[in-house]
Amino acid sequence: MNLTSYVDNVCRDLADAADLGGPEARALAERLSAPLESAFRLALLDALSAAADEITRDLAPGSVELRLRGREPSFVVTPPPAEPPAEEARPAPQAPPAAADPDEGATSRINFRLSDQLKTRIEEAAGRDGLSVNAWLVRTSSAAASGSAWQAPADDQRAARGADRYTGWVR
Repeated sequence: MNLTSYVDNVCRDLADAADLGGPEARALAERLSAPLESAFRLALLDALSAAADEITRDLAPGSVELRLRGREPSFVVTPPPAEPPAEEARPAPQAPPAAADPDEGATSRINFRLSDQLKTRIEEAAGRDGLSVNAWLVRTSSAAASGSAWQAPADDQRAARGADRYTGWVR
């Protein structure tokens, strides 16, 4: 969505209104238009964001997300999940994606605490796979949640060398 035409319209309306005050007022309006352009853009983005939030509330569990690429906003719509037909049994489990797609839809943020040693190991594993820590965690979490046996190549290599491997949760 290109905001430039909307911002230009506001600047033009400001200049037209200033014409009523004479040439000095018009010159002042023209000098103010450039510094006010970013304020106009921000006001438009705030309005778009509020609209996306309102639509998301009405669309729940679907969502509308406002994304900013450069200076231009765009919308990402995630429709609510369709109800499966009654005669269908459980759908077959799907394999997790090889890497997380940031444009999949709405995202959530989660904070958790982990030891410095574990954080370092996660960073190293992500580096070995050529991924960011976030992408590596999303891929690993997705695989674990779906019950998939995905493992990083480094883990497969260690297992192939005969190293002991333990999995599970500890309290």
